[in-house]
Amino acid sequence: QVQLVESGGGVVQAGGSLRLSCAASGRTFSRSGMGWFRQAPGKEREFVAAISWSGDSTEYADSVKDRFTISRDNAKNTVNLEMNSLKPEDTAVYYCAATTQRAYYFRSFTYSRLNEYADWGQGTQVTVSS
Repeated sequence: QVQLVESGGGVVQAGGSLRLSCAASGRTFSRSGMGWFRQAPGKEREFVAAISWSGDSTEYADSVKDRFTISRDNAKNTVNLEMNSLKPEDTAVYYCAATTQRAYYFRSFTYSRLNEYADWGQGTQVTVSS
């Protein structure tokens, strides 16, 4: 099991930027696909972005494409989500998630479904005011 701790959430005006970070500890995370999800009040948790364990593939929800950027540093066991041009509809609790370790064959795979992830952080609140 890997422990995940998110940070960097806060309150920002529409059009602003935030950078979320996820620190991983426990088992080796370098061979885990990583993802960010979010959940707004009264809504289901939804996919935001994912990055392969090699770091060479990324995937984004259409709603955040061209505004958000996911990255990872396997040496530091961190995953980041750079969020630009934020909109009020981006307001949600943002969660970091990790898959189980994957074989080398899957090094460039990304995962966008909740049930593909084994470990989750506690979440960090992002509020975008209009």
